Amino acid sequence: MENESLKKVFFHSPTYGSLSFQQVFEKIIEFVKEAPERKYSLIVGSDSFPGEETVFVTAIIIHRRGSGGRYFYRKLKYEKMDNLKLRIFTEASLSLEIAEALKKKLSENGVSKLPVEIHLDVGKNGATRNIVKEVIKMIVGSGYVAVTKPDSFGASKVADRHTN
Repeated sequence: MENESLKKVFFHSPTYGSLSFQQVFEKIIEFVKEAPERKYSLIVGSDSFPGEETVFVTAIIIHRRGSGGRYFYRKLKYEKMDNLKLRIFTEASLSLEIAEALKKKLSENGVSKLPVEIHLDVGKNGATRNIVKEVIKMIVGSGYVAVTKPDSFGASKVADRHTN
């Protein structure tokens, strides 16, 4: 059964337009089946932009290592959130929600070997350096690989591209 909160949220794709979570999942499986012998990473990353309201973007990327990939993103608006720590933990929570839903669908469909990584918009330099360890523990403690800057392109490049 699909996560209730994901039933009402649509994802957007530069390739396919507006899709439900179920359709996103189907597109990921189709993409992997095009070249099943290749290695893949399934990446979830979130970023936010604080304005009049805070915009959170969560991206799902299926990366065929060495030859590109596809991505899908959803945009959620929350009331203005000035607290950086709260924003970062909200980003991590949104990524975890999507990662959990993907992992569940993957196991239901017999493709649970596809590893899910969570890309975090935090790094050892800059404003987030004081909370990096806490956020990594949250992700790793939930059973996922946590990737931080400068390698976390799922959050810092893909999701970030759609925050405005």
